[in-house]
Amino acid sequence: MAPGKGWFNLEAGTSVIPDTSFFEGDSAFKFLNLSKTTRLYGFGGCLLAGFVLSLLGTVVLTFGMLVTFAILYILGTIISLVGTGFLIGFFKQLKLMFKPVRVVASFIFLASIGLVFVGAFVLNNGILCIIFVIIEFLAFTWYNLSYIPYARAAVTKMIGLG
Repeated sequence: MAPGKGWFNLEAGTSVIPDTSFFEGDSAFKFLNLSKTTRLYGFGGCLLAGFVLSLLGTVVLTFGMLVTFAILYILGTIISLVGTGFLIGFFKQLKLMFKPVRVVASFIFLASIGLVFVGAFVLNNGILCIIFVIIEFLAFTWYNLSYIPYARAAVTKMIGLG
């Protein structure tokens, strides 16, 4: 294959990767005139901050602070999602989340966020919170795999479901 051609060539008009034109569109922060690189840093920063908050939430859970865990973990998840605003914008993200290929994973993901709060604040049950966090993680992973060509098929085949 010729250099600059194929899967890794994001500039090519035809490729086997998903449509990346979303990156060229309006971001939620267009009014700031951020460059593509700055938007990537914003996305990465939000992703890192979200991960750190979720990790801190997990640490405080080991000390039995269920409500603090729920707040930190879900705040970390939401900040990670806000990072997508740097890349594609919130409205476009919402449209992509509810395309038929992703709607079930999106619904389960969003519902599990709410259920983590219910488990912590209403039921005060740590085991349920952990179960809802696992469901959230799996739904978010399945959602993200929908953006990678053939990733869902490969994962289902790898775990023996396909």
